[in-house]
Amino acid sequence: MKITSIEVFDCNIRSKDPTSGSNPIIIRVNTDEGVSGLGEVGLAYGAGYNAAMGMIKDFAPFVLGKDPMKSEAIWENLFRSTFWGMSGGPVVYGGMSAIDIALWDIRGKALNAPIYQLLGGKTNDNLRTYASQLQFGWGGKGLNLLYKPEQYAAAARAAIADGYDAVKVDPVQIDKNGAMIVNQKFFGILTQDHLRMGEERIAAIREAVGPDVDIICEIHSLFGTNSAIQFASAIEKYNIFYYEEPINPLNADNFAKVARNTTIPLATGERSYTRWGYRQLMENQSLAVVQPDLCLCGGITEGKKICDYANIYDATVQIHVCGGPVTTAASLQLEATIPNFIIHEMHTASMKTCVRELCVEDYVPVDGKYQVPDLPGLGLTLNEDVMRRYQAFTIKA
Repeated sequence: MKITSIEVFDCNIRSKDPTSGSNPIIIRVNTDEGVSGLGEVGLAYGAGYNAAMGMIKDFAPFVLGKDPMKSEAIWENLFRSTFWGMSGGPVVYGGMSAIDIALWDIRGKALNAPIYQLLGGKTNDNLRTYASQLQFGWGGKGLNLLYKPEQYAAAARAAIADGYDAVKVDPVQIDKNGAMIVNQKFFGILTQDHLRMGEERIAAIREAVGPDVDIICEIHSLFGTNSAIQFASAIEKYNIFYYEEPINPLNADNFAKVARNTTIPLATGERSYTRWGYRQLMENQSLAVVQPDLCLCGGITEGKKICDYANIYDATVQIHVCGGPVTTAASLQLEATIPNFIIHEMHTASMKTCVRELCVEDYVPVDGKYQVPDLPGLGLTLNEDVMRRYQAFTIKA
């Protein structure tokens, strides 16, 4: 079997629906035996999705003509022979991830087995799932910028009504007037106004959901070390499940300082890539929850190694999920196999029809639990009628 072409789909949903918050870049790797695999670059949000398409173009000569069953060798070649593979950032590793996931999808389809079977079989099923990013509302009707504590409480109640028993919120990403924090000033010491704003939103959610629902507090690295400690101290009394990306994860010593100064378990991962990007955070034992994004960290090949690495340090794993259906499917396949899985992420943007319609299969949690697909490979098929709108280019051998 040989790889003959790579199709790239620029799912520029935001240009048609600004409330979607998502621009997935999906690829399809085709072979001379008619077996194809899907991958995704994890740059559906923020800036970078245009660069992602260029990265796939640049990586294509390293992939075309190769045997797709030799994914480990292809990964090593991309890592060691492309110069930027060794210490590249999200664009480089996002391209590698998309290709790697597509190769695993091909392997599963060729062997007529779901990917989890090829990774060692299930250790988990019926995966506990949380409702993610309540600051944008809940229910799949678009992203709203919530700013009043009572709005946060209502979003939490809506998620609980859908069967979830865990929610995640960034309580400081939106200012008190309902605008996104763009030029944030949280690196130093928080003012009492900002401290109160964030705490009141957390307090409103806790009051709305009661004592038995887990609350994850995400900060998107908006804080500096001192403000992160300051805010952690303010919200400890609300029994926070874990504290995600309180600061920039590139400074592992500062991350460890935050960990030493709070009883709330810390989490990070979406902006860390490959085992090397996690090494210091693992070794200083500042992480309780590791959150690799399989479409950014190096794909399933590298993601499995990161999860096993985390297990050495008693860290649990919640795969970071913020993209299209391929991101979700790949995450479910890996989470099914790892013994240190803790919870799965269901992003509010993933509930929108414009994201869910990209593939024929539409996997959603039921009563806050995800069943792992049992179809071969990822268990996904592109919705050709929809994807025809988004096809960008095809690279052939």
